[in-house]
Amino acid sequence: YILVKPEEHPTFTLFSEENDWAAAKAFFDSLKTTTKPRPPKPKNAVTIAVSSRTLFNMVKERKLYEEEGLERYVSYQLEHEDQPFTPGVAFPFVKALMVVNARLRELYPDSEELFDIVLMTNNHAQVGVRLINSINHYGLSIERFCMTGGESPIGYLKAYMTNLYLSKDSQKVQQAIEEGIAAATMFTCDNENKLSDTQLRVAFDGDAVLFSDESEIIVKKHGLDTFFQHEKEFENKPLAQGPLKCFLEALGKLQRKFYAKNLRITCPIRTYLVTARSAASAGARVLKTLRSWGLEVDEALFLAGAPKGPLLQKIRPHIFFDDQMFHIEGAQELGTIAAHVPYGIGQKYHKSKPLKPKEAEK
Repeated sequence: YILVKPEEHPTFTLFSEENDWAAAKAFFDSLKTTTKPRPPKPKNAVTIAVSSRTLFNMVKERKLYEEEGLERYVSYQLEHEDQPFTPGVAFPFVKALMVVNARLRELYPDSEELFDIVLMTNNHAQVGVRLINSINHYGLSIERFCMTGGESPIGYLKAYMTNLYLSKDSQKVQQAIEEGIAAATMFTCDNENKLSDTQLRVAFDGDAVLFSDESEIIVKKHGLDTFFQHEKEFENKPLAQGPLKCFLEALGKLQRKFYAKNLRITCPIRTYLVTARSAASAGARVLKTLRSWGLEVDEALFLAGAPKGPLLQKIRPHIFFDDQMFHIEGAQELGTIAAHVPYGIGQKYHKSKPLKPKEAEK
C-alpha cells in the first residue's frame, strides 16, 4: 500500500495492487522533482550496451591495473571518484543517441520505443561510484549498469536484451557475435572530425557486416571476375544476413516513427552503406537484398575498391562499422570513429591473397 496525506492530495488516499496503476503512475509523475526522463522498458527499447572503456577514456587507469594490479587500481578509483573521466571513443555516439531520444519524446511522449544505453563493464562494483559521478557530470541518461567484478559480462547481454554491444576488448566482441548479438570493437581515434550534434549518423560496410560473407568467399576463391559473374547470376537471390543487420533494422524502426510525422527530410537518424563493391557489376544484389528485408539506407555509396577514408571524412558518421582492419585504419587516419566487426572469412585471410580451393571449402 502507498499512503498519501489527505490534506495534501485529498483525492488520493490509498492504492492497492488491484487499483488502476495507470492513474497511480500519472499521480506520481505529477510529484516528480526531477525532469530526468525514465528509462524505457527493455522489451520496447533499442538497447545499446557500451563498455566503460569505450564510453570514457580510461587509458591511464588501465595502465595502472596492468602494472600494479587490481587492489591498487580499485584504490586509485576510490581516491579519484569525484574526478570525472574524460570522454571516450563511444561518447559522441551515446550523446547522439540521446539527441534522437529527445526528439522522439517530443513527438511521442508516451512511447517507450527509444534508445536505452546500458553500461556493461567487468569493473569492480566499488568503481561504480566514479562511473556514476562521471555519467551525471556529463548529463548522460544511463540508468542500467552491469558491473561484473572481473568476470566477462557477455553472458548478461541477452538478459539485458542487447541490440548492439561496443567494447575495446576484441575477444568479448567475438564472443558476443558468436552469441548472435551485434557487436564491434572500438578503437581510439586521435584526430576526430567535428560531428553533427543534431543528427545520429551511422555508416555500415556491406559484406560480412550487414550481409553474410558468402560473396567474399567467392572473391577469395576465384577472384573478381568470377565474383561479378556470380553476383549477376544470383542478383535476385537475397544475401544471407550479417551480424549488424539487426541493428540496421532497429534503426529503421525508429526512423519510421519520424517518417510517420512527415519528418523524413529532418529525421535525426541517417544511415549509410559504404561498400567497396562496384555498382554496375555487383550493386543490384545488395539493394535488392535490403528491399527484400523491408529495410533501406539513406545513402548507398559504391566505391569499386577505392579507399573509404576520404568519403567517410565527408559523411562524418558517429560510428562506422567494417569487417576489414585496413578500412578501419584508413578511416581513423582521416578522423572517423570506426568499429571493427570480427566476422567472416576476411578475419583469417588477407584481402589480396586468393584462397586455394580446399581452404575456401574448409
